[in-house]
Amino acid sequence: MGRSAARATIGGVKASDVARAERTELCDLFLEVGPDAPTLCEGWTTRDLAAHLAVREGRPDAAGGILGGPLAGYAASVQQSYAERPWPDLVATVRTGPPLYSPMRWADGLANLFEFAVHHEDVRRATPPLPDGSPSWQPRELPPEEQDLLWARLTKATRLLARKVPVGLVLVRSDTGQRHVAKAGSPSVTLTGAPLELLLRLFGRHAVVLDISGDEEAVARFASARLGV
Repeated sequence: MGRSAARATIGGVKASDVARAERTELCDLFLEVGPDAPTLCEGWTTRDLAAHLAVREGRPDAAGGILGGPLAGYAASVQQSYAERPWPDLVATVRTGPPLYSPMRWADGLANLFEFAVHHEDVRRATPPLPDGSPSWQPRELPPEEQDLLWARLTKATRLLARKVPVGLVLVRSDTGQRHVAKAGSPSVTLTGAPLELLLRLFGRHAVVLDISGDEEAVARFASARLGV
């Protein structure tokens, strides 16, 4: 089911519906580019990313080690075993979503909206630049209601995502002019862009379309900050 068909069933746009649409489009893209394509996740191919997603949802015994800690070695071993599966089977596992016993099954909109929106772009944007140095990808034109949803969720998550930013940070929606203080402080940096672009930057991605303003030192300090969960 493509995004247009998914959108027709959204009505009042639910996070779970958008997350499922992002999942579907990512899986379609996985099959299009194959298992060895690059991603924006450093050191990961599409096969690694798909294995990560499958383990995160389907192996709660290992998912706790994804971000490190005492289970990190076990999580890496389980992820490698998933990565060794035939590519169509691995993609089918991601497409199917969490099994019935997984907590992710009951928190799809909460747990997966950002996860699949960001990882979809991790594959879309991991392409070589054009000969003139410009990006070979273009930002997606999401419907306003989906951008509204991303913005609403993002403004509630900035305390976590921007916790390591060493300067003040203000987000501005380029389509509506709405502002959100992600982190109070002076000097500060202002990021202006569509909600999806702002989301990607706060997850540490640099392949984004944003205007960044602030004094030179503050911008440099922001650029070197570690962002994301």
